Amino acid sequence: MPSRARLDEFIAAVVSGDHAGAIERFYTEDASMQENAAAPRVGRDVLVAHERAVLERVKSVTSTCMTSVVEGDHVAIHWVFEFTYLSGKTGRFDEVALQEWRGDRVFRERFFYDPSKPAA
Repeated sequence: MPSRARLDEFIAAVVSGDHAGAIERFYTEDASMQENAAAPRVGRDVLVAHERAVLERVKSVTSTCMTSVVEGDHVAIHWVFEFTYLSGKTGRFDEVALQEWRGDRVFRERFFYDPSKPAA
């Protein structure tokens, strides 16, 4: 079960722009991530590689945590991501992440967002 302080550390890492590093430091080795109803990606190394690939397709991303809730091993985070794409266009991505933690690390995460507005 994550403490509020541990969750705040995770959020701070993401907000600082260290998205891949946050996965490396805060996810279990066998963690999974799932986008809406798509099949989950499994394994921390796979998750980090995917995150790095997404970040290579954008000039910048600003991450804002709108709110977060810890309830035992379950966490909900409302994120807003603002992207500047390599083309110079910008986009806003509004997402809710539901996480299951194992101890002080994320074990399972599922993202809910409007799929008509892809991140990159």
